[in-house]
This record gives sequence, C-alpha cells and structure tokens, in this order.
Amino acid sequence: MKKYLLAASLIGLFSISATVHNNDKLFEILKNIEIFTNIYNELTTQYVDDLDPNELMKTGIDAMMNSLDPYTVYYSESQMTSYRLESEGRYSGLGGQSADIDGKVTIVELYENGPALKAGLKVGDEVTAVNGKSADGKSYDDVLQVIRGIPGTDVSLTIHRPVNNQTMDVTLTRSRIEVPNVPYSGFIADDIGYIALTTFTRNAGKNIAGELRSMRKNNPNLKGLVLDLRNNGGGLLAEAIDIVGIFLPKGSPAVSTKGKVIERDQFYNTRRTPVDTELPLVVLTNKNSASASEIVSGTIQDYDRGIVMGQRTFGKGLVQNHREVGYNSRIKLTTSKYYIPSGRCIQSREYENGEPKFIADNERAVFYTMNKRPVLDGGGVAPDVALDAPIDPPFIKALKKDHLLFKYLNEYVENHALPDTITDLQFSAYDDFLAFLDKSKFEYVTATEKKFAELKKISEQEGYLKGFSTDITAIEQKIATEKEDDRQQYKLEVIDLLEEDLAQRLFYHEGETRQRLKDDLEINEAISLLNDSQRYRDLLKETDK
Repeated sequence: MKKYLLAASLIGLFSISATVHNNDKLFEILKNIEIFTNIYNELTTQYVDDLDPNELMKTGIDAMMNSLDPYTVYYSESQMTSYRLESEGRYSGLGGQSADIDGKVTIVELYENGPALKAGLKVGDEVTAVNGKSADGKSYDDVLQVIRGIPGTDVSLTIHRPVNNQTMDVTLTRSRIEVPNVPYSGFIADDIGYIALTTFTRNAGKNIAGELRSMRKNNPNLKGLVLDLRNNGGGLLAEAIDIVGIFLPKGSPAVSTKGKVIERDQFYNTRRTPVDTELPLVVLTNKNSASASEIVSGTIQDYDRGIVMGQRTFGKGLVQNHREVGYNSRIKLTTSKYYIPSGRCIQSREYENGEPKFIADNERAVFYTMNKRPVLDGGGVAPDVALDAPIDPPFIKALKKDHLLFKYLNEYVENHALPDTITDLQFSAYDDFLAFLDKSKFEYVTATEKKFAELKKISEQEGYLKGFSTDITAIEQKIATEKEDDRQQYKLEVIDLLEEDLAQRLFYHEGETRQRLKDDLEINEAISLLNDSQRYRDLLKETDK
C-alpha cells in the first residue's frame, strides 16, 4: 500500500512540476509579447521619422526567423501571391532557368519545348523590362516575381541580346513545365546500368522503376546499377519512399519524422512491390545531395542494400509545416526531423543565431546498419567509399566567377558550326577561347598573391622590405609565369566545362548528363567496384571490432 501511495505522490509531484513549468513558459511568452508590443507602439508613434508599421514589424519578425534555421520563414501578405504560386502547385514558368549575371536577369538554360525556346529566346539573353516596366534598379528576385504567374496568362518581356546588341519584345504564355527528373539512363559499361535522378518530383519513383525494368528486359545479364544522386537537392518525401521500395521488400521501414509533439510523429514503410532486391547497387552522392536524396542513400546504407560512394551529403533532415498567422500571412516552421531505419538523424547541422554549427564526429552517436556496420548520427550520410571532391584551381574558379565560360559560348554558338548529335560534340577552338579572354581583359588575383601582398605591406611597415626586395620581385615574376602557364595546364579541364555547357544548350538535360559521363572519374570508380564482386561484398560485411 505504501508503494502505491509513494507512486501516486510522485505522479502528483511531477504533474505539479509540469504545470508550473508550462505556466512559467506561458508567463514568459505573455511578458515578452507585452514588452514587444510596447516597444513597437513607442517606435511607430514617437520615433523622430515616419516609419512604415508593416516594414518595421517585418524587420522584427525576420530577425526572429534569422536566429533559427534557414528553413523557418515568415511570408507577409505582400509575399503570399508568390508563395501560393510555388507551394500550392500553381507555379508556372517560361521554360528555363535564369541567373543574376552582371546585375541582369540572364537566361542560363532553356528547357526543351518550353515557351521561351519556342519564342526564339536564347541562352545569354537578358531581360530588360517586364510588361513594359524597366528592370533597371530592381533586384533579381523582384523581376522574377513579376515574370512568374498563373498558367495560361501572358507576360511581355523586352529582351537584350548582348552578342549582337539586338533588342526585341516578346509575349509568352506561362505554362506548367515538366522537367524530366530522370534526364538520362543507359548502360555505362558491359552489363552495368546507370540512372541519373536530378530531383524528387512527381513520378520519380515510377520513372526509375520503369528504367530499371527496361534495362533488365534489354539485358538479362545486368549485374549492377549506378544511381546518381549527386547535386540532387531533394523534393517529395513520397517519391523517396517509392524509390527505396524499388530495392527493398514491400513493407520495409524507410523513414520516420519525429518532433516536439509525439502524437504527430510519422512512420513510413515502403509501399510498392520491389523491382529488384538483389542487384548490386552503387549510390553516388556529394555535398549537394540533400533531404530526399539522403533518405534514399541513407536507407540503402542502413539495410546494407548497396554501397554509397562519393562525398558526405549535405545533411538536411528538417521537416517544415505551414501555419496561418492571420491577415493573410503565413509562417513555415521546422516542426520535426527525419530519422532513417538505423535510428539516426540525417541532420548534419545545428543552428546558432541562424548560422550553421557543424558537429564534430566525436560528438555524434553511433548507430548500426543491418550487418552491424557502424554509422554516425547527425552528420548527413557519410559514404561507404569516400572519394575526394573535385577542387577547381584558381584559374578555373576565376573563369566561373566572372562567367567567362558562359559568355564565350554565347558568342561561340553564333559563329561556329554546331554538331547535330551529342556523339559528334567536340570543342576544338581553345585558342579562340584564349583570345576571348585577352579581349575581355581577364585578370584574377590568387590567394597566394593576396597573402604575399599582405607580407610585403607588413615587411615595409617593419622596415624589412629593402633587405629582400630582389627576392620578392623574383617570387612575383614566378607567380605571374605560373598563372600564365595555367592556361595550358588546365586546358583539358576548361574544354570539359565548355563541352558540358554546350551539350546542355544543344541537347538539354539529357545531353549535359551524357557529356559529363564521358570523363567522370567517380563513375569509373563505381564501375570498377561493381566489376569486383568480392570487394563489393566485403564492404557490406560487419566491421571487425
């Protein structure tokens, strides 16, 4: 009897503590709301200059949002039109991608059969006005917001084409653009298949399953598959579950979401009949593989169903929900995190004052795959076979930063004969490209030069410069010579980049993917692994302790 009384007393004590805790938190919330309201009222009524109440409030709200993770966002009433177009499936475009280049909204990619392509627009064209209103002085995002709209509506653009200094007016009808989520699939070596997935949009799982069935039908000797998730930023959770279900038995736990409110936790199992649960599989990832890509690669890893190869993934394991907050405004806030079958979370970052805070490996919990291989929690998905990420040398970094590869090809496609097929694509005008760099007065400063300049300045201040001025001059000349030699040293790398961009312009997503595969070292590593069945099996075995 005493035991029951003690238990009841403890339960009552904990209930009182919880109530007090909740009341304390509620009091703090109400207290701070009152303080905030009073400050807001004083500023809007007493500040020396006129203040826009809406702008002032948004500044305060944005400051709160910025102290959290970057995916928690407030949408004011004026931003809701753009929000609905994108989040409720009513967004439509003109059939391409644009970027801010030299302060201009510039077309950098056109989609096959899209409205922009049909209207005669070209990569490199600049949008100078929308519906008769100049884009000068407006931000890139502001111009895009005007261009976007509801499917079936028209938008008038004034286009400037720098290559020939031509200006034209075009009217385009906005339409839904279906960009293929599987731009290319095929055989990359004898009996080894390849599927590239660029985004987890509608029917991604269905498309991959269809491609795999087709491969098996066309080649009964299929002995391995490479699933390429590099640079895939994620998308629909349902599609990630469907893709996992292609390779795992039906009903296998795939992912769960857990947050502060336990009753809202969700658990998801595979729902489809698998296509192949035995075929050796390599999943390629890199630092830009995020969210749904990490659910697929991490779940495949947890079940020891395949090998993850490449670089550690981004680590975006946060789930957002949307809440109405009154007056046609809305907040998108993080409410839970993704967890994959081993029990680990794929979120690799903590946030402190809105800035990512990386977690050291020794601070992460250890979990285990089906075969008892150790994997770490909270760090994205670390590959089973780690490959060094390609690093651009200073010469190529500078070319990309100044958009000179892009600008050169804008001229190249106007003045050179172009191939009819991707197999005929070969860039052989490197000297012409170097002449373009000279004409563009291309210059860049390396990190070495910046540090050396700092050293010279400090040496001069401390009175040591005269003592080794001759040595400094010699080093500067050596750096200049090395930079000039870079033009030839990195010739092949530059040609690869030019050919990839050219393939995209001429043959769209499929062409770009096929061109990149020609000299892809990571693809070669994947092929090598799939051709070595013993090594493949050994990588999936339990790690010796």
